[in-house]
Amino acid sequence: MKQTTSTILMVRPVNFRKNEQTAVNNFFQQDIDLQNEEINKKAKAEFDAYVFKLRSFGIQVIVVSDNEEFNTPDSIFPNNWISFHSNGTVGLYPMFAENRRLERREDILEQIEKEGFIIKNIMDYTSAEEENIFLEGTGSIILDRVNSKAYCALSPRADEELFIEFCEDFEYTPVIFTANQTVNNSREAIYHTNVMMCIADTFVVICLDAIDDKKERKNVVKHLKEDGKQVIEISEAQMHSFAGNMLQVHNANNESFLLMSQAAFDSLNASQIAKIENRSKIISSSLKTIETCGGGSARCMMAEVFLPKN
Repeated sequence: MKQTTSTILMVRPVNFRKNEQTAVNNFFQQDIDLQNEEINKKAKAEFDAYVFKLRSFGIQVIVVSDNEEFNTPDSIFPNNWISFHSNGTVGLYPMFAENRRLERREDILEQIEKEGFIIKNIMDYTSAEEENIFLEGTGSIILDRVNSKAYCALSPRADEELFIEFCEDFEYTPVIFTANQTVNNSREAIYHTNVMMCIADTFVVICLDAIDDKKERKNVVKHLKEDGKQVIEISEAQMHSFAGNMLQVHNANNESFLLMSQAAFDSLNASQIAKIENRSKIISSSLKTIETCGGGSARCMMAEVFLPKN
């Protein structure tokens, strides 16, 4: 079992803009003084530049285009509705925003199979939407695949019971906590765990300041340390620059890379960069429009493909 994959799925946007349905509890989203058409154009350019960069380092990127048919402004963030596992299982997840439910597409699974990957089984949790229960894929769930642990910050988009059900189905030990950010002087739940923590093979990048409950914070650190992870802490300000929203991958030569946005990289200090670069090369690219309007960054744009190959 590996923590990282060399293949990621990315969805090229068609109608990217600020999604009013997700803005209610994604406090990372901001307004931008541009027409939607211009926003979409910029987002496409940022997307294409990042894909080009990733491929230049030998990372396999499967690009599927969003389609015009639906109003899916957030389709660029596929990691929330789908996850791929090394035993051939695909997870499908219940989404908080109604327009995000339209992102789930059968033809994307067919595309993955065309690339030579084997899908043996689908775990479909989407019926939970009928009861207003949500668990948004690897946005809500951070997987330590090697140590079979799953970390989840509870929020309106991450239900505790459904998370525990996921852990039972996929045989992960659940590590549950609450993570908050300061919004207009009050502490509000962070919408996705993956904006405040990233688990790599030998280290973790995490905003421990977001975990207000000392007991919960201690428990998270205990789990990480007993699995031999070097803990690289980031501040809440750095988290707001998406420094927690990173993903580690490798290429065909088994070189390891930590993927992030330019804003995330620019927010890091020399000591944090040195700790990361001791263990992984960094690939960063500007995602300014995507981050500002979408409230998500590099990690959110990538669904890791761990499926077995033909």
